[in-house]
Amino acid sequence: MTNVFKDLNLHPSDNRGHLLTEQVNPKSECLDQLTTESLVTLFCEEDLEPQRAVAAAIPELIEAVEAITDRLRSGGRLFYLGAGTSGRLGVLDAAECPPTFCSDPDLVQGVLAGGSAALLKSSEGLEDIEQAGQKDLEERDFSPADCLVGIAAGGTTPYVKGGLAYAKEINALAIAISCVPIEQAELPCSIDIRLLTGPELLTGSTRLKAGTATKMALNILSTCAMVRLGKVFGNRMVDVAATNIKLMDRALRILHDLADVDRDRGTELLQASDGSVKVALLMHTCGLDAEAAKKLLIEQNNQLRTALASCKNCIA
Repeated sequence: MTNVFKDLNLHPSDNRGHLLTEQVNPKSECLDQLTTESLVTLFCEEDLEPQRAVAAAIPELIEAVEAITDRLRSGGRLFYLGAGTSGRLGVLDAAECPPTFCSDPDLVQGVLAGGSAALLKSSEGLEDIEQAGQKDLEERDFSPADCLVGIAAGGTTPYVKGGLAYAKEINALAIAISCVPIEQAELPCSIDIRLLTGPELLTGSTRLKAGTATKMALNILSTCAMVRLGKVFGNRMVDVAATNIKLMDRALRILHDLADVDRDRGTELLQASDGSVKVALLMHTCGLDAEAAKKLLIEQNNQLRTALASCKNCIA
């Protein structure tokens, strides 16, 4: 059997027991002795903590959304960087942006220690290489115009700290997300988001409450930024990419709900607009052909509401 400890070389400073995410939760000290009903009930009760933790970080989340939006409007990109669960959550959020908002796949990117292979098979040792965070960003041409959200539940991941330090060094936007107090683990960043979910029911397993809070925070960052960029009208994803039956149906329902377009006419409009709900709405509402509608949208910085407001009989 391979000796997995031979290259670890632990030092006294590597003792992470003081971290909030590594502490023992007194509510679950008899976890293995609970009935299934008690287990499930306890987990449901504890999963209220991520909601409270995210709500407590509202000021920092607002600051982050506004800063990210400013960078994206100016041509920058958004990167999530992390290892293990934290990194996988970043990859997940990034992967959902193109189908939801029809964004360029390069606009929001997830960078995971160990690359795509680590999505399916744990590569935990790679998180200890501080230089690797910077290297992975450099390989993606990360620049001062870009934004980095470094995700480290325990706040000590060298891979993430290295990436954040590099982002600060080149004057990119550096945002940190962690689930321990600042005094327990400082991170090099301009905006510091702390999601204090408390000790896990399974001691140290940050895929639980910490992971849930992180997922919530990433949803907020990406969705709110896309709203600010004009990819949402009301609460409808008008930049949805109609790439499958479900999304085509959603696009048709948006056209019907916003402009009373029946499904046959909606299908014609979407075909003429290359699947763009925004362009289809402008064509129908303003009486424009596809090219004129696209031109109007560009003139209005891709903001559907202001584009519609410039037309007669608008729905804005």
